[in-house]
Amino acid sequence: MRTRLKTALALLLTAVMLFPVYWMLNVSLTRDQDMRKSPPDLFPAHVTLEGYRAVIDQQLPYLGTSLVIGLGTVALTVALAAPAGFALAKLRPRGGGILSFVLLAAQMIPGIIMAMGFYAIYLQIGMLQSVPGLIVADSTLAVPFAVLIFTAFMSGIPGELLQAAQVDGARALRTFWSVVLPMSRNSVVTVSLFAFLWSWSDFIFASTLVNGGAHEPITLGIYHYIGNNNQQWNAIMATAVVASLPAAVILVLAQRYVAAGVTAGAVKD
Repeated sequence: MRTRLKTALALLLTAVMLFPVYWMLNVSLTRDQDMRKSPPDLFPAHVTLEGYRAVIDQQLPYLGTSLVIGLGTVALTVALAAPAGFALAKLRPRGGGILSFVLLAAQMIPGIIMAMGFYAIYLQIGMLQSVPGLIVADSTLAVPFAVLIFTAFMSGIPGELLQAAQVDGARALRTFWSVVLPMSRNSVVTVSLFAFLWSWSDFIFASTLVNGGAHEPITLGIYHYIGNNNQQWNAIMATAVVASLPAAVILVLAQRYVAAGVTAGAVKD
């Protein structure tokens, strides 16, 4: 009886949390003339795809820009954080503990403060309203977290494997590339997922650094769309549904690796 009650309570809480997602999908399929019915329809009485046609006509460039920014952020984050995590975990550099503390503290800096700093720098070097500039900015959110994840995971790699590579003549870089990185697949997937999600959903950096430029991400596309078409809620919700799909699909496909990656280093043998 207690198990059934807990299951029912869990299902109820899950339904409450997922109801906004369902309502977003419901509104995206609802006709404009049915939008203000009272009470509203729990299911669209007359399904329409006009909102999704508007997404295809107007929002695809924003989605493409977000995809480029997301993949660029993932590549830069892994390229910087994986070697740093390996160094902290296995090479034990002097001051490594202080560096780990600094990385932890960096995650506590409000994003708007970092955005203002990037704006001042980019204004001087001419990188405002550029995709590479936004990739670098988004990576600053992911790199500290990624270094900590890589450090925790790589600390659990047996030292005997590294010693065997050294006996075979492999130096630190070759050992990292040929031994450590292939064994760190779970942490690479975890870091890549979080980096992509943070860049895909970023609004602060986007609105500060690329607002009004030729290449804007989907968060700004939705923002502009609401401002210009605040009566076409089916198109607005359709845009939100389409923007949510890549992150949802990636999360479902990678959840097994994420569960292993985020718990790495929590238990010592």
